[in-house]
Parts: sequence; C-alpha cells; structure tokens
Amino acid sequence: MAERTGHPEQHHLEHHAALNETRVSSKQVYKGPFMTVNLDVVRLPDGKEATREYVVHAGAVMVIPLLDDGRVLLERQYRYATGKVMIEYPAGKLDPNEDELTCAKRELEEETGYTAREYIYLTRIHPIISYSTEFIDIYLARGLTAGEQKLDEGEFIETFTATVPEVSEWIRSGELSDVKTIIGTFWLEKFLSGTWAVPAPVEG
Repeated sequence: MAERTGHPEQHHLEHHAALNETRVSSKQVYKGPFMTVNLDVVRLPDGKEATREYVVHAGAVMVIPLLDDGRVLLERQYRYATGKVMIEYPAGKLDPNEDELTCAKRELEEETGYTAREYIYLTRIHPIISYSTEFIDIYLARGLTAGEQKLDEGEFIETFTATVPEVSEWIRSGELSDVKTIIGTFWLEKFLSGTWAVPAPVEG
C-alpha cells in the first residue's frame, strides 16, 4: 500500500540531496522475533564518517474504531518498556508479506472482537525517526459489529469506549501519552469538525 504515500520521504531525500548520508557498511548486531538492530557506518555530507544505530521494524497499523453513537473504542494494555498501563487505539505489527489493510482488519478483530463495514486510510506516520525504520499506517473504521476477542497467548487487553472530548482531555492532561493515539485523535477531531474532508473508504 506504499503507493498511497507516494514515498514522500524519497522525494525529500532527492530534493535536499546536500543533507543526505550515504551508507558505507552495515552490521546486524541484534536479531529478535520483534525487531533487529543494525550498526551502520555512514558518510556525512562533509565527507566524514559516523556510526548510526537503529531498529529495523516491519511496520505497523493502528485503527481508530468509531462507533455509530460517536464514541471511540480504546484499549488499556500494560507496556513493559514504560512500566505502566497505557491507553491506546488497537494496533499491531505487520506479519511477513501482509498488506496494511489486512493487518488493520486482523488487529481490530483479534484485539477487540469488532469487525467494520468500512476502513478509511488516513495517513502514515514515522513515530521514532531518530533510531527506527518503523512506520504506522492509521485507519478509521466505521460501521462496527461487536464480536469476541481473539487475543494471542500472553496478551492481556481491556477494551472500553469514550467520547472524543474525553480522549482529548486525557491527551491534554497527560493521562494519555501514546503518540500514535494522540495523532489519530487529532485527525479524527479534524474530520468530525468538518475542517478536513473524510477520504473515501478503501473497503466497504
């Protein structure tokens, strides 16, 4: 589904070529089931060399499930790296050879039990540009039908609903600090206010 983004990052690299760094060598220093870590040597714009450590990530999706009554469906999940339970929209990593829309549908059903009549592609974000290749494609899901969760073994997720103003207040107060959920909520507010037109569904 990369065609939807038009590879803007490639355009910017070409347009601002004087800022480019060129890979000289690359070494994989860690490989795990979720990610790998590379250590590269790069040539800087002034000709000098430097090292770059970064996470290689397959990419992910996030779904904003919008209920017919205007509320949104959210999750609470303990995130070990932060040491706290976080409020998030459903999200997950792409499986090998899986396209983004298929992943969005799968993650929504597995984590919440819901299926959707239509999915609307919103945007692609790069949440950690300094040391990760990860991107997250954000979808809006409407026409929801409830079902049963299909959580993976060892996965513990609570689902709940909230109004968009409630979510916005949690963002303002810092109770909700997950960056993808914050960005998704800002997009949703633009659509609900009529400031931005809602794109056509990619399915439904």
